[in-house]
Amino acid sequence: MHREEAIASYRERAHDMLEPGSLSGMRLGVYQHSSVAAELLVQVLRSLGASVVAVGKTGTFVPVDTEAVDAATIAKLKKWVREFGLDAIVSTDADADRPLIADENGDLLRGDLVGLATALFLKADTIVTPVTSNSGISKALGFAVQRTKVGSPFVIEAMEALHGAGGVIVGFEANGGVLLGSDCVVNGKTLTALPTRDSFLPILAVLSTMASTKKKLSRLRGLWNLPVCASDRLQNFPAESSRRLMDHLASRNALQHFLASFGTVAEIDETDGLRARMLSGEIIHLRPSGNAPELRCYSEASTESRAMAIVASTLQGAHAFALTDEIEDL
Repeated sequence: MHREEAIASYRERAHDMLEPGSLSGMRLGVYQHSSVAAELLVQVLRSLGASVVAVGKTGTFVPVDTEAVDAATIAKLKKWVREFGLDAIVSTDADADRPLIADENGDLLRGDLVGLATALFLKADTIVTPVTSNSGISKALGFAVQRTKVGSPFVIEAMEALHGAGGVIVGFEANGGVLLGSDCVVNGKTLTALPTRDSFLPILAVLSTMASTKKKLSRLRGLWNLPVCASDRLQNFPAESSRRLMDHLASRNALQHFLASFGTVAEIDETDGLRARMLSGEIIHLRPSGNAPELRCYSEASTESRAMAIVASTLQGAHAFALTDEIEDL
């Protein structure tokens, strides 16, 4: 298939998801940066009736990490929503397989919530998602949930194993990547399975949900009543330091001491890294990156400030452990 044919096919797939004019009345920003989908995303949204303002296009590569958006990018998003009076800003990472969505205040919608909105939009029967996704995503929302290790290969493997059971299968990750594991009917048309990450599907699902509920994006979170999540990472954190920390925390006593400021450890999940649920219900999850010298931390709490404080304190403790460990090796 030639490039032009591929683009036309992808554009048609996106158009089939929503009724013509379904985004009428919305004023949307598209953060273009160096995304390969920079122009196509603008075209698709305008064709569905939205008023679109293109912002931030650049001729140089911008490494957008949809799971760890830097402070400078967040500041830009907040500036643009104010400057242009936007209902939301949408974007993708550079190769356009993961979405980035910010509300009318410039605050990001976490990738697992983007995935949840997509699953609800598609009327999924089964969700496959890594253990790092919000723990509140459960059967109570109307579908079976299967948890995996972090990474799209694990999600795809689990979706393939479920394929014979029938029903609509949707996979997604905390970074916003969404994979469609089965055919489904949307807008009266068959949307064929696409078990590779597709950024347009979740973007359109979220915008359609805004339109159908007549709610601002910032209010959608309240529909699901989920714990508040936060995440961050220590960059340039050697794999050996991560290994030593995880080996140390394998001892229940050591883990309790490390997390003592958050209360008592109630449960431990070692599906991928180390995920501790405290008696309070709060969650702290440490996971060495599988493809970079980084240590990632995820948390869940009742408020955003608490979740962010847990992540910051835990990563500070991990950094201090690594420094102490290095000194002992001298």
